[in-house]
Amino acid sequence: MNKKSKNWLAKHKKDQFFKKSKIEGFRSRSAFKLIEMNQKFKFLKKKISLLDIGSCPGGWSQVASKEITNGRILAVDIKPMEKISNIDFIKGDFNQNEIHQKIMIYFNSKIDVVLSDAAANTTGNKTLDSYRTGELCLNAMDLSNKILSKDGIFLSKLFMGSTFKEITKKAKKYFKRTVIYKPLSSKKESKEIYIFCKGVLKI
Repeated sequence: MNKKSKNWLAKHKKDQFFKKSKIEGFRSRSAFKLIEMNQKFKFLKKKISLLDIGSCPGGWSQVASKEITNGRILAVDIKPMEKISNIDFIKGDFNQNEIHQKIMIYFNSKIDVVLSDAAANTTGNKTLDSYRTGELCLNAMDLSNKILSKDGIFLSKLFMGSTFKEITKKAKKYFKRTVIYKPLSSKKESKEIYIFCKGVLKI
């Protein structure tokens, strides 16, 4: 193991949410971000239909599956994801028309919630990484506007950066209510934030 890997591991071992995720059986510390945001906004319910974009390794899908006991959950990611009970999975890029069609066919009706914890693969260039993750958020928002019900929820990760104004502007155009929120479980030094949107304004 090289020095960089050792430093990463040591840092994570000190992270209370990293420890807690291992104890509680979640695949990622990000599970606690979704738990916290659901406690605040109360959008995960027993009978809803939900799409989880950028789902791998499955932390958010695990949280959703505990709350949605009589609904439908579809997870999508370009990376493979180990099976989670009550979760269906499509491997592919949600930006591609083929995957769009598979999502539409799977639900065959308007859905209640779209989650996106997707982030672009890091390049080492923070400005570029922020921009590319912002593009994922914008694309997920476009998809959400097409498939969400009138009272639907869109929750997505983004980074403070060049696309922030564009994202918030589009969110206000697409949704009745938008809130920018940073969970306590999100690392203080991270520029990561989340946008919560509710109520679709059809364009």
